[in-house]
Amino acid sequence: MELQTLTYLVVGATFALYIGIALWSRASSTGEFYVAGGHVHPVANGMATAADWMSAASFISMAGLIAFLGYDASVYLMGWTGGYVLLALLLAPYLRKFGKFTVPEFIGDRFDSRTARLVAVFCLIVASITYVIGQMKGVGVAFGRFLEVPFEVGVLVGMGIVFIYAVLGGMKGITYTQIAQYCVLIFAYTVPAIFISLNLTGHVLPQVGLGADMADGSGVSLLNRLDQVVTDLGFAAFTAQKSTDLNIFLLTASLMIGTAGLPHVIVRFFTVPKVADARSSAGWALVFIALLYTTAPAVGAMARLNLVETVQPGAVGAVDGNLVYAERPEWFRNWETTGLLGFEDKNGDGRIQYYNDADPGFAEQAQAHGWKGNEMVTVDRDIMVLANPEIAGLPDWVIALVAAGGLAAALSTAAGLLLAISSAVSHDLLKGMIAPNISERQELMASRLAMAGAILVAGYLGMNPPGFAAETVALAFGLAASSLFPALMMGIFSLRVNRAGAIAGMLAGVTVTVTYIVVFKGVFFIPGTELLDNTPDNWLLGISPEAFGAVGAVANFIVAWTVSRMTAPPPEHIRQLVENIRVPGGLPSGR
Repeated sequence: MELQTLTYLVVGATFALYIGIALWSRASSTGEFYVAGGHVHPVANGMATAADWMSAASFISMAGLIAFLGYDASVYLMGWTGGYVLLALLLAPYLRKFGKFTVPEFIGDRFDSRTARLVAVFCLIVASITYVIGQMKGVGVAFGRFLEVPFEVGVLVGMGIVFIYAVLGGMKGITYTQIAQYCVLIFAYTVPAIFISLNLTGHVLPQVGLGADMADGSGVSLLNRLDQVVTDLGFAAFTAQKSTDLNIFLLTASLMIGTAGLPHVIVRFFTVPKVADARSSAGWALVFIALLYTTAPAVGAMARLNLVETVQPGAVGAVDGNLVYAERPEWFRNWETTGLLGFEDKNGDGRIQYYNDADPGFAEQAQAHGWKGNEMVTVDRDIMVLANPEIAGLPDWVIALVAAGGLAAALSTAAGLLLAISSAVSHDLLKGMIAPNISERQELMASRLAMAGAILVAGYLGMNPPGFAAETVALAFGLAASSLFPALMMGIFSLRVNRAGAIAGMLAGVTVTVTYIVVFKGVFFIPGTELLDNTPDNWLLGISPEAFGAVGAVANFIVAWTVSRMTAPPPEHIRQLVENIRVPGGLPSGR
């Protein structure tokens, strides 16, 4: 059976499963639509949370970033896993005890302010839309390759699938769909990693293979081999630190506190029966997440090594070692059709030259041989995980499985994000502020319409993303870090912060962060609208846009605390509400 037919069967079977679950568990009330009725078992919720958490950025893009950034990409591993610990310890149990459907609802009640709730809705939508762009990018990459259609068509297909099962099922359908998607994605991620680790190092566990010697008997470790092949081409060593310490620290912090402020993850802890189950499901989620996150560094390193050695790049002095373009491998041809891998014969010799022409010294040496630049003009980092099994020559069923896993990761998180957006619009904005007397049926219909609108917006922006999936997601984390996380933390652990402080803090944090992103990324990520080139030389103190969320969070805390000290303290009933949330045995203020 040919690869495309096999891929259709495997991916089609998983989609049929997801849609079947959505139809079986279709939400019939707002409680089921928003929080699955609050009756999900902690282990099941942990698995669903892991699927919700491990998006296209984790499955598709994180290993791609590791492949090309090497050591510097470790911040994504540290930030995203460390942030989940923060979420589990500092926020999840308290918010579950409070017992409301959404993050803006908590902020509105805690600070006794409709304005605070409205600002929180705005911040939530901005962060969630930015996040879902990355998921749609991942869906487009996977569909584009395995349906052999342009990237944009892949995004449209993904939009249709998400619309069917997310709009119908709500949180109830999404929860049980995500359990199935976790099983698919983790199996799809680990199986090819095991195969490739065995091929390269002889070790079954990729985590062990990453630090082991090559299986060719050379006695050279995999990481040393990788360092050698990339430095021979003028690139920085894979294991070398290339970013500044300040940027690494702030990016890690931004990802950590952004994790703890993301509404689509927080809302998962409202789906369990009681507060203790929120802690338990967080622990289970960490176990399930660790299976992928400990494998990702090995996948990234092995993918980079396979790419470089398969293309047979021409290091200086080895002109005849270049791969002839007409004889390029089948995987190369397949990915060229997506537009995510591209070759340009700059010197007309019919061979593929691959080296770092951004290094002036190396480029000068290369040009002495008649080479006119790196001819791999497009290598989208988001293809690395999906292309890796093809590059390594693994069986077709493994390649089809990876396609299904990548789509499961992207669709699971996209569904959670779209639900968070629709809940903010229908429950917080419409029901909570504009039309409080609408019926439950009308609210449910508004939620579905809001989700449909969010899918259209996310699909359009997914076709015009501001960067690779993981980079786009990092921007979303920065927005959540600078706006929602400080308000949640101060709302739980400070009796003194009041409505004026919370509103001013959220506005200050998100304004500072959005402004910095617009300067280097453009308005709505539209090319040509950026004010400065997005290069380290232009960044403030070397801080990248992806890392600036931590700076915005500091601004949020400072402004909120200062304004609160200059204005009247919260009323007594609000102070009592905070005490009830924090103290064991205190009465919940919500349902």
